Amino acid sequence: MNINRPLLERNVPRYTSYPTAPHFHEGVAGPELAVWLGELEPNATLSIYLHIPFCKAMCWFCGCHTSVANRYDLVASYVRDLMAELNLVADALGGSGRVRHIHFGGGSPSMLKPAGIDALAALMRERFVIEPGCEIAVEFDPRGLSPETVADFVGLGVNRASLGLQDINPVVQQAINRIQPPESNHRAVAMLRDAGVCAFNLDLIYGLPYRDEEAIAATVAHACELAPDRIALFGYAHVPQIKRHQQLIPSEALPGAEMRLAQEALAAKLLEAAGYRRIGLDHFARSDDPMAVAMDEGTLQRNFRGYTIDPAAVLIGQGASAIGSLPQGYVQNFADVPSWRDAVRRGELPVRRGAALAGDDRLRRDIINRLMCDLEVDLAVLQQQHGIDADLTVSVERLAELENAGICEIEGDSVRVAEESRPYVRLVAAAFDAYLGDNNQGRHSRAV
Repeated sequence: MNINRPLLERNVPRYTSYPTAPHFHEGVAGPELAVWLGELEPNATLSIYLHIPFCKAMCWFCGCHTSVANRYDLVASYVRDLMAELNLVADALGGSGRVRHIHFGGGSPSMLKPAGIDALAALMRERFVIEPGCEIAVEFDPRGLSPETVADFVGLGVNRASLGLQDINPVVQQAINRIQPPESNHRAVAMLRDAGVCAFNLDLIYGLPYRDEEAIAATVAHACELAPDRIALFGYAHVPQIKRHQQLIPSEALPGAEMRLAQEALAAKLLEAAGYRRIGLDHFARSDDPMAVAMDEGTLQRNFRGYTIDPAAVLIGQGASAIGSLPQGYVQNFADVPSWRDAVRRGELPVRRGAALAGDDRLRRDIINRLMCDLEVDLAVLQQQHGIDADLTVSVERLAELENAGICEIEGDSVRVAEESRPYVRLVAAAFDAYLGDNNQGRHSRAV
């Protein structure tokens, strides 16, 4: 490959949606969501995402919408308003929909106390049809996790856990304000397995400050000791102009583009050597894991939670900043808790902005989704499926630079990303993004 520095340093979206979030607008709000929900088929498959935007301490690398809660009454009040929002959505659905997946994200959902967990569980069972075998996942913070908290969530029906590991090097941990001794990870995993939650995944990050190959190798080795069935390997997105707390991370300590690529390559090599298969851009799974099976069968999907086997046609985002995806388009709630809370208390669906799918959006979304999941796409097949003969001339012209660099191959109507070019798949997907322009570069992270 002949990949130059400008390509490595190009900023492009992560493509968990299309159009991407920077292109959402105020023309889509609560009334539109109410109509969209009411239009769903009675047996539409649903996935519910519950955002808990609180942590006990701020990790400086974090790119999520979250804040530090020094008093639990703030969290308890938030849970009450979250229940009110769930009721508003249930009213708009009018009994339609069958829930196949529930995900508690954050922030730190494991901050919730039994009263809040029980209340949310009771309300969802009352207002929604939850299918047998529904996957219920929670993002747990291993630091300070107690058997009591695990037991509370297991009582809710939780059957999958997600743990943030990031890095085990003390120097790196100090630099990102996340002190997490390896013993806390072992203890958390043991608690979960003892409680019957054996399906779990870990999050690792490359591109952190003061990171070298030795630190990468040690962190991957520790992750493999914990024997998760899935591992996500994310690249740190340094956007201090958007997330001000990231200004506390010294930019001079961050690796350059070539070093980031070397870190990603080393971690991937070690994970594959340990028996994990590469999934899409940044996930790894055991060969017998349903995610690896979905990849082989061509049914792997990508949404705001990353790669998923969730087949639901509708993702309903609940809580401040949460994003939802429906056949008609996307919606995002108010990001700040006060504005979100005020809308809910007025009895309004708290949507701040969104995007209705129009024109060839659905076609381009599918093209990008298949590239991100399968590393290849047949443009003619998808155009036939959508019944659209779209003009993709500009997209093909954009691909020429990538083909010359050896990142992708074009043969007729087929576009394929070579295995060794997997880290650059976002660049290929971006070629089909009709909304992406030079003025959007600062809103996204580096391609690698």
